[in-house]
Amino acid sequence: MTSLPELAERIFISACALTHTTERMTRRFGPAPFLPALFADRFTHLGGMPGAEFRAQLAGCRSFEDGRWAGYWQSFARQHLERADTALARLGGPATPELFDPTATVASDELGKLLAPAVTILADRGPIANPDAVHHFRTANPEAADAAIALDALIKAMVYEFVAAWPGWSPRRLEAYERSHRLTEILLTALAPTMGVTIESVRIPLGDGDAVRGYLILPQGVTTVPLVLVANGLEGTLAEVTLPLLANRHAGVGFFIMEMPGTYSYREPLSPAAERVYSTVLDVLAADPRVDADRIGMLGFSFGAYWATRMAAVEPRLRVAVANGAPAHHSFGPGGSLGVPEVIVSTLRHATGATNLADLSRRLRGMSLENHYRRIEIPLLVVNGANDTLISTRDSIDIAIGAPNAQLVLYANDDHCAMGHAVQWSELSVRFLRDHLVSSDAAEPVMR
Repeated sequence: MTSLPELAERIFISACALTHTTERMTRRFGPAPFLPALFADRFTHLGGMPGAEFRAQLAGCRSFEDGRWAGYWQSFARQHLERADTALARLGGPATPELFDPTATVASDELGKLLAPAVTILADRGPIANPDAVHHFRTANPEAADAAIALDALIKAMVYEFVAAWPGWSPRRLEAYERSHRLTEILLTALAPTMGVTIESVRIPLGDGDAVRGYLILPQGVTTVPLVLVANGLEGTLAEVTLPLLANRHAGVGFFIMEMPGTYSYREPLSPAAERVYSTVLDVLAADPRVDADRIGMLGFSFGAYWATRMAAVEPRLRVAVANGAPAHHSFGPGGSLGVPEVIVSTLRHATGATNLADLSRRLRGMSLENHYRRIEIPLLVVNGANDTLISTRDSIDIAIGAPNAQLVLYANDDHCAMGHAVQWSELSVRFLRDHLVSSDAAEPVMR
């Protein structure tokens, strides 16, 4: 039950959104009251920054305005790039400006060799990166200290560029997004051989000038493998999902990670018609001879879990699905908008192409999945925190009740996508997917 202080805060946030006074209040109080409750955890889990340090940096920010927001967070990215440059210079490696040149393939190859001794900092970080991981690594491996420093600094620079890009609907933010994307891509491709996987940057045309960007991760030495299509949330990036999944690279399945339609590099607005995007992706994946087309699953987070739920109902090629933190029906109603910050409302308007709040409400109501639950015949794992402050937890409950073959896991005293239990639900989700894609009665992945 929502307490009176919490209700008052939600009313205040909504009032600021309706009156467009969020920016004025941010300059007085800072951005934290107008951000999702898990904003800091989201980025510290990915980058391994100490929580107190990041929250202090957040308190120092005083604007959502494009240039001020992006510039503020990119200043921290530059600090880490300078730290990386110092370590790379000692290693005799490339300078970081070369890494942002998409034609610098030599720099990528060289970088991979230099950073390989510290690859575990990237490969084994899991869903919550340990802020002390580099210190422990350097203590145990002093000969690889510079490789560890450089790799950690590049990861943190990528994450701060991601913060600068969030939530990706204005020019400076989109520039930061491309820098974050470039750093992610070069680190993954440079270190993939050392991690024992193949990582391909994939672009799938959609036939209207738009395209899906994603990463295809396959185990080395495998000719055909089950695959999991992974969809992230409304303003998430490929890195946010890919880096935590690397710890599962030897799970016997491949992964294709894509960003959700309506965000960042997409041109077409988000709508129920985006089913076509996911079906097109599945067309391409199923046609890849390295993918076992009879053993494809889907994993979705936040709004990506909406698509995992929807596609589980309409896409016969899916064998299993996991939906973590899915908005589905209640979250699209009038009650679901109370306390939603203006920056999220603006992001939803941009993503859906809505012209005003009334149009946004109409478009969101049109995305309800209430009539889809009974159509989901495949095994479905539904996960969330029991006290979701961003979307209605009732949606997760209703999906699990309505889908004939669903299991529900709600983590007590946890928030959206059960971020406080990320290690637990990550292990549970991968095990659930493996049980249905790499089971005892199914053929194991074919090795060369």
